[in-house]
Amino acid sequence: MNKLKQANLYRSELIPISGKLVERYNKCLKTLGFTETKLTSFYIDGIGWSPEVAEEMENIHYLNHGDANPNGIIISPLQKGKPVYLPFHSFDKKMMQHVFRTHGQKINDITRDSAICIDFDQNIDVFYEPLDVLKYDSINIKFRLIDNLEQVQKDQLKLVDKFKTDNNFIDEAIHQQLLDSAKTYGDLRERDLSLHPLHFSTDSFYTRAFGGVYLLRDFIKPIIVFEDLEAYKEAIKDTIHDVLIYHIAQPELVEKLKDHIIIECDLEHIVKTPNYERIKKYVLAQFLKDTAHPIKDILNDSVLFKSYLNKIDIKERKQVMSVELYLEKLERSNAYKIEDIVDQSFYFALHQPHSSLSSNHRDLIHKLLINIAPKDVLFLYWYDKEQFYKNYETWDDSFKDWVIERIRNNI
Repeated sequence: MNKLKQANLYRSELIPISGKLVERYNKCLKTLGFTETKLTSFYIDGIGWSPEVAEEMENIHYLNHGDANPNGIIISPLQKGKPVYLPFHSFDKKMMQHVFRTHGQKINDITRDSAICIDFDQNIDVFYEPLDVLKYDSINIKFRLIDNLEQVQKDQLKLVDKFKTDNNFIDEAIHQQLLDSAKTYGDLRERDLSLHPLHFSTDSFYTRAFGGVYLLRDFIKPIIVFEDLEAYKEAIKDTIHDVLIYHIAQPELVEKLKDHIIIECDLEHIVKTPNYERIKKYVLAQFLKDTAHPIKDILNDSVLFKSYLNKIDIKERKQVMSVELYLEKLERSNAYKIEDIVDQSFYFALHQPHSSLSSNHRDLIHKLLINIAPKDVLFLYWYDKEQFYKNYETWDDSFKDWVIERIRNNI
């Protein structure tokens, strides 16, 4: 990952945590019912998730009580606007934006000397079967301060009232109680520590529950797409819910998404776009072995591209150029079928969210499409960074350079 780090493309916006902040983070973990970390320094993202703590805990979802009960931690106002690097739901970043937009000023004050635990309450204690994700409707975002600071503030105010009553101002015991409270927690009298719960409504979304599930509920008919085969097999046994259920590897899924006006593919338009060039070059790169030139140069130089295109096997050459071959044949006759000429995964990779979709839905469908056919390296980085990082580890060093260049040129 060193090349990605040097290019500021690998978790470059994490916030460093050390000293007192580690102590507060541990108090949040304990308040939420989790094991405290033994690390003395680490990094966190916008929702309070830390890759170092996840590695220590050997659990990337260490802030969850099962699939149905995710949590978050705020220990710094610097978390405002930061990425959520491992979102459990596709809407996690929007929830955090809602939190900071509503309570930003109070968060600035509270995190001076305290920290905030967040409970994303879906009113679901536990998931029992895959179609339980249909219960997702709205989320109540609830807050708790470490050290039970709200109650401490109430106790401190009661002490002040007691101090002002009758001749209590000369009572040394009350003096000492006030001093002890102030030394431990500071003067809380004028501080607003009340964070009222927030409401967040969900529509279509992705969740990592059950191995990864897409719920598309704002279209002609609800569609559920499972990434995990076992969860899919369990879900299709259901006879109660009126939903369409697919596994992400089913070819019929793409046709159904087109029928429901969720995705589209205009090949004559797409071949003129940078998306197509990236995908075509990705396909060629998969066939290149023991090259005399760096893969980055082959993909960037049109002469080298043609040279190596002619060196690979004829069957592979046709696969790289299959879309253009198909369009050429189509000009002569409409008798040709795309499935006879263009590789299925190549064709699927060229699909786009339908132009009629809202920006929120477009992002979700982009993520679904890149998971169906992960051939556009830029979109894979944008919409599924964890999968991108996994794939990146398997690539040739020179191909990595080309990929980094594509991303840097599109930031």
